[in-house]
Amino acid sequence: MKQDEREKLAEQAYEQAFELENSYGCCPQCVLTAIKDTVGDVSDDTIKASHGLSGGGGLMGLGACGALTGGLIALSTKRGRDADKLHRGSGIGNFQVGRKLVEKFEQEFGGVTCEHLQKQFTGRTWDMWKPEEYKAFSENRGDQCARATALATKWAVELM
Repeated sequence: MKQDEREKLAEQAYEQAFELENSYGCCPQCVLTAIKDTVGDVSDDTIKASHGLSGGGGLMGLGACGALTGGLIALSTKRGRDADKLHRGSGIGNFQVGRKLVEKFEQEFGGVTCEHLQKQFTGRTWDMWKPEEYKAFSENRGDQCARATALATKWAVELM
């Protein structure tokens, strides 16, 4: 794919991911859906499988931001090691590209966990399993999660 085409697709994916996250939530699914619709190479099963990664994994906040994990999954759908090739080594090229995405994300947001982003966006962390806190987080974050989702999507497309 030519650089100008990649940049155009990255912008389209950014816009779609932003809208999906603002409308429906579940950042890893939004990243992967936008990439599927613009670049391809992402299956519906992959999008479905990413659902549990939202909110730092199981809505617990402890793990990596779902937008970042969605971007890493997208890169791996293109560059990752196939199941029938496990014996051929680690597939370091995919890790190198994934590292670039993680570094870019960390540079932009100062951290990579959902809890870190919650605190950065709202000044505190939230218990997503308490309906009143989930609602308050949604109100207090504004469009910041959508922005993080859109940026992770754009960067993943640029790295593909």
